[in-house]
Amino acid sequence: MSSAPAAPSVLFVCVHNAGRSQMGAAFLTHLAGDEVQVRSAGSAPAGAVNPAVVEAMAEVGIDISAQTPKILTTEAVQSSDVVITMGCGDACPYFPGKRYLDWKLDDPAGQGVAAVRPIRDEIERRIRGLLDELGIQAA
Repeated sequence: MSSAPAAPSVLFVCVHNAGRSQMGAAFLTHLAGDEVQVRSAGSAPAGAVNPAVVEAMAEVGIDISAQTPKILTTEAVQSSDVVITMGCGDACPYFPGKRYLDWKLDDPAGQGVAAVRPIRDEIERRIRGLLDELGIQAA
């Protein structure tokens, strides 16, 4: 293999940036470290990250309690190599030349931690698969 190119950038997008996209970004950051630039955003961000999501992530040793939902910007999409949408539908801007993945996942909004766990575990599974596709060794 030749010298590594710049780290790929991945943007996770959902409506509120309070659950699925936060979990995706947290798992990718946790598993890939500096190998990937990670962002998350929402088309209509909530006021805070879902407490059940924070609790579910803490159960697997990842602290996202300091994260805050962020508004989705055109610039964030333009500067990302891979855009992973999680139920934002038509609100997600589209740019040619970007790689888009649409992950159909249940929305954890209004759910307790027991309902969030299977969503969390599915996101982790998909993140590990993404790392394999990108050729990045998971930590």
